[in-house]
Amino acid sequence: MSDINQPDNHELTAEELAAIEEKFDEGSATRAVGPTTGQILRAIALVFALYHFITAGFGLPADHWHMGWHLSGLFILTYAFFPIIGMKSLFARKASAFRIGNIPLYDLVFMILGVMSALYLGFAWRGVPLLGIEEQTFRMGNPNSYDLFFGIVIILLVLDIARRTLGWVLPLIICFFISYALLGQYFPGLLKHPGVNFRTFVSSMYFPQEGIFGVTLWVVSTIVFHFVLFGVIAQRTGLGQLFIDNATILAGRYTGGPAKVSVISSAFFGTISGSSVANTVSTGALTIPNMKRLGYPAHFAGGVEAASSAGGQITPPIMGAAAFIMAEFLELPYTTIIIAAIFPALLHYVGVFTVVHLMARKLSLKGLTKEQLPKLKAVWREGWANIVPLIGLLVVLFAGYTPYMSAFCGISLAVIAGMSRIKELPTLVYAAAFITFVVWKYLGGGFELPMAMTLCIIASIATLNPQERTKIPEMAASIELAVKYALAVGAASAAVGIVVGVINTTGVGFRIGFMVTQGAGNLASDLFGFLSLGGIVEWFTVQDLQLFISLVFIAIACILMGAGIPTTALYIMLVSVAQPALAQLGVPPIASHMFVLYYGVVSEITPPVCTSAYAAAAIANANPFRTGLSAFSLGLGKIVAPMAFVYAPVLLIMSSTGFDLWEFSYTATSCIAGVIALSTAVVGYWFAPMNTISRILMAIAGLVFVAPSLSADLVALIIASPVIVTQMLARRSTPSTA
Repeated sequence: MSDINQPDNHELTAEELAAIEEKFDEGSATRAVGPTTGQILRAIALVFALYHFITAGFGLPADHWHMGWHLSGLFILTYAFFPIIGMKSLFARKASAFRIGNIPLYDLVFMILGVMSALYLGFAWRGVPLLGIEEQTFRMGNPNSYDLFFGIVIILLVLDIARRTLGWVLPLIICFFISYALLGQYFPGLLKHPGVNFRTFVSSMYFPQEGIFGVTLWVVSTIVFHFVLFGVIAQRTGLGQLFIDNATILAGRYTGGPAKVSVISSAFFGTISGSSVANTVSTGALTIPNMKRLGYPAHFAGGVEAASSAGGQITPPIMGAAAFIMAEFLELPYTTIIIAAIFPALLHYVGVFTVVHLMARKLSLKGLTKEQLPKLKAVWREGWANIVPLIGLLVVLFAGYTPYMSAFCGISLAVIAGMSRIKELPTLVYAAAFITFVVWKYLGGGFELPMAMTLCIIASIATLNPQERTKIPEMAASIELAVKYALAVGAASAAVGIVVGVINTTGVGFRIGFMVTQGAGNLASDLFGFLSLGGIVEWFTVQDLQLFISLVFIAIACILMGAGIPTTALYIMLVSVAQPALAQLGVPPIASHMFVLYYGVVSEITPPVCTSAYAAAAIANANPFRTGLSAFSLGLGKIVAPMAFVYAPVLLIMSSTGFDLWEFSYTATSCIAGVIALSTAVVGYWFAPMNTISRILMAIAGLVFVAPSLSADLVALIIASPVIVTQMLARRSTPSTA
């Protein structure tokens, strides 16, 4: 059935949107449980969130206890909500006497074993003489029978919860890494190694520092969960609607207005949400029907929203889980990562925005009428207080405090803005509690006086919110939803910790990195002879070609592995390989990490598995695969842009190579020109329709523009000049549609 220009006057209800999100978001698709069991699980989810909230503000317990509690919550809630086979299977829905509250007995057993294995580490850390368990220091590499049993259990169960929340792809890849660690002597060539002893392997995967209780789980349990909680609460209390309204005011009246609203609102929403699907559903509920009514094909409308929403993974200040892990890997302040991510995020949205604009011109689509636009004064009169929590979070974060302290303050302010009202005195208890905390931190030296005063003022301002107050049940529902979102991220972080442990134990990252650079070097040598015409004309050096081919190999790996692996997991696995390879070629660490993260985001909208596009297709009533292709084509304009970060690290602002304003300005302009040229090639339209030759020329020019040098830009201009001339002549002969 064609989805071109389908009229869509049906406004999706909240229940329909929730159903779409549940279908396509791994964090929402959960089994129905009995009413009593549901109340118990709701209480567990709230306690889980409260534990993380309190420890963020008042101090973390020892790492092995903290991660153990977090993992315990993951096991309980995952085995309670996610069936063994899948929500769509008959077996998952079949009633049975061997269930308690619709939870099978075997899941309850797995739940108990998971909690025991997660907490055993803290319990036996100092040794248990009664059971003959020595202190943990003396058991490293030589686990006792208890360590071995619980270690095997936790490895198997972590793989299982990753499979239940994310599907088979990630666990199968991790199983390959486990096989490599244990059976290394059977692998060929450079990959061959003596193999890791089974007991040593279990010890490495179980005990902290690497493996399951390594940096990835620590970051998620200590930082990421708090920002997920902040994003959901802030969005549910009104910040999401404020973003959409302001995006509509900014772009709604221009050519293709609703599509541009989708891009801008998704960029705004990405500042508080690291979930592409949640972003798609939240903003797409408004923007996709509006785009269809304007005349956009349904599959393209869904693709616009999916491509825009995928940018939430790279939009500061939250950027999903990967950016926090990047900060730990690079041992840099998180604020450094935020600043470095500004231009990549800008480039992402410039690419999508350009394609949207050109498509609107091609289809002669107009914007919204003045009557359809929200009124700026009314929007800010009613919703100004919703921006207060985000301001408070950023103030604390950029003042140099820990990310989890900034998240604690942001969550507290979001609760105050949502639930405290100056005219309802009992509700001021939330503001009073936070102000008391701030004063206590100041007296204890935790906050300096200017920061303490700022937070007290911000909290007081938040109580002046003129909007209707959020009730306790609504806030509890938001917190419960945030916990559900965190289950898949937590499962992925624990499971990918096994990959990190294997890479550290076997050194396979350096082996694969060497193979990548060697393969690229051999191919570069062959190409050099061909491109230099036997040495007559040398356009490139062998080293230039080797770096470029290595980048292409890694980019292809990112995109091909985007078949169902979350961005965070994909980033962790690939950066472990890319970093050694690119370091050998002299690429700054932050550039190589951002390169992999950027292509991880592109993989989120790469068919055949692109859940954001499928969620958008459900809202648009469009063909899912065509919507995925549209989302991918919208990303083509910027798909080569990360190459520029490697060749010109100045674009990341905070690179170790230093920052020069003129070099940054020139290189950024050149890179944006390249993205725009590629976007015109994708759409086949600039001022007038383009023929095939013109599109090819613009595509080539766009690729050359991305290379950061004056000579490359001049070559790009020469290549594009015939198209520019013909397009300018065509513009003069036809009336403007802008």
